[in-house]
Amino acid sequence: MKRKRAEPETGRIASVTHEGKGIVAGEGKKVFVAGALAGEQVRYLRRKRRRNFDEAELLEVLEAADERVDARCAAYGRCGGCSLQHISPQQQRAIKFQSLQDSMQRIGKVEPATWLEPLTGQEWNYRRRARLAVKDVPAKGRVLVGFRERHAPFITEMDRCEVLAAPVDSLLLPLSELIGSLSIRARLPQIEVAVAEQVVALVFRVLDAPGEDDLAQLRAFADAQGVQVWLQPGGLDSIARLDGCGPDGVLGYGLPDFDIEIQFQPIDFVQVNAQINERMVQAAIDYLKPQPTDRVLDLYCGIGNFSLPLARRAGFVLGIEGEASLVARAGENARRNGLDNVEFRTADLSTVDGSEAWVGEHWDRVLLDPARSGAAEVVAQMRKIDPERIVYVSCHPGTLARDAGTLVNELGYTLEAAGIIDMFPHTAHVESVAVFTK
Repeated sequence: MKRKRAEPETGRIASVTHEGKGIVAGEGKKVFVAGALAGEQVRYLRRKRRRNFDEAELLEVLEAADERVDARCAAYGRCGGCSLQHISPQQQRAIKFQSLQDSMQRIGKVEPATWLEPLTGQEWNYRRRARLAVKDVPAKGRVLVGFRERHAPFITEMDRCEVLAAPVDSLLLPLSELIGSLSIRARLPQIEVAVAEQVVALVFRVLDAPGEDDLAQLRAFADAQGVQVWLQPGGLDSIARLDGCGPDGVLGYGLPDFDIEIQFQPIDFVQVNAQINERMVQAAIDYLKPQPTDRVLDLYCGIGNFSLPLARRAGFVLGIEGEASLVARAGENARRNGLDNVEFRTADLSTVDGSEAWVGEHWDRVLLDPARSGAAEVVAQMRKIDPERIVYVSCHPGTLARDAGTLVNELGYTLEAAGIIDMFPHTAHVESVAVFTK
């Protein structure tokens, strides 16, 4: 039986989820309307039908809530990159705080002694790392470069981005025109963006080898825009800079409060918001309170974002990371900064079972900065590791709450403080930090 075509509907929004989706008031299956605020009367179209709820596109706000603000981005509402531009930054942070608080209470059954003030910073043009999708669309007569649409797997038609760091915020249209002029325009699916303090790198994923004319145009673009062009014809180990164009220099960023300079490669993981990262590192180390004789364990250390500044304050730091290339980069950064009291090791922290040599060593402080899946396997070994203080930096409130519940309710730690870090303004992404004491 053919499903009836969806028609626009009208409804009142009863409440809003942590992701910024309005819930239509009424009986029956819930309808989530992205971009709608509590109390608003809206016109919407159901886009995805699920067993227990439907997802809808906001077509028109008939009666606006007082807290609604005008979105800065012309593509907002269609682009899936941002979901909260229609809400003031202060209210965005209130939503994120509520998400963290609810997760701590509901999942972890814990409450901190102190709720920390949000760590805030630059709200526009903050994103220094991104992956842009690319698609040749003959029907539109152009190549689209940008983020996926909110309600469909298509690429949003957009000419600039208000959250990408300069100069990439203004390069979407020039990139569209560049790729549209290449012979491989249909064989270039994505661009990795890396904006450092001195240079900008764009990594073009190419499924077919560029011809000589293509390479000439890529070089001309690099010189005209003042960016480095890198090519990725295969796996991650195939990435190489296109020679003879663009500015020289290495990708890097500083942590001036600790006299640290960190270099990275275009596809390495780095925190997307440079200003917030500086403040987050300072805050995390202040919360950890390392002493000059302390031994500190930095787990999920990456390229040394926390390990290297910690080495300026502590007696010894061991950083552990699962990706060997990041461990190598961290070691290089330590040598470059003249640090001889920090070491790095490669280990899969999702398979920790307590038999590892470093688990049984003495550690005064532990810093955790895991991926969205959290640090359950490491936390399960925390009785053996036995630190006095733990600082946990999280990118998912649910897994932080789960692990906080284990630390407090099973291992006897006190949740001293917790709060949000506004790393991704205008999105529903919640970064947070929690401080535990024995």
